[in-house]
Amino acid sequence: MKAISQAIFTKCAVGTSLHTALSGRMYKGRAPDAATFPYCVFMLVSDVPGNIWNANIQDSRWQFSLFSTASSSTEIEDLYTYLKALYDDCALTVTGATHVRMVRDNALLMNDEIITTAGTTQLWHYAVDYNVMTVKTS
Repeated sequence: MKAISQAIFTKCAVGTSLHTALSGRMYKGRAPDAATFPYCVFMLVSDVPGNIWNANIQDSRWQFSLFSTASSSTEIEDLYTYLKALYDDCALTVTGATHVRMVRDNALLMNDEIITTAGTTQLWHYAVDYNVMTVKTS
């Protein structure tokens, strides 16, 4: 899974719209304490190995969580648009594997309040799931 997470991170390179909108704040697993908004956290949700026709297939689900404290939903919806443009049906370069597909399976927009050291603030959260399939080559 390390190779896939590296491929996902590398795909969000400097100069992409998502990287620019996040000012590079894309984290694996969790954001640092007191991270500046907006930011993205991606993580492995599930990993299902398979062996179909003697192919060593890895079928995994990855979740991207976009976070924004903007008052309107405009910023979070723009981030979602950039995420889709970058990752929907994209080609990943995965070390030791042939990338087969990356398909968006689910997306959920949530709005809540959080308590910070500055007080209570609104939080937008877009949770977006992708199915990533690879075939091990080595």
